[in-house]
Amino acid sequence: MSQPQGNCPGCGGDQPFEQIHAVAGECPDVPGGECPEWACPECGAAVIMGIAPAVGVAESRRPVRAA
Repeated sequence: MSQPQGNCPGCGGDQPFEQIHAVAGECPDVPGGECPEWACPECGAAVIMGIAPAVGVAESRRPVRAA
């Protein structure tokens, strides 16, 4: 996996971001998917890159009929 370059809000410049997990390559929040969480190795600022998966959206958007 390559390290994306991004504008770090903590450093104020372009930095190579990396993913930090207990087990490299395994995101506990997105099992089997692409993790959107990245961190700056210089200052530790965390950012979301990409689209975060919607969890529980289907349950909260069920149609409701008024009585």
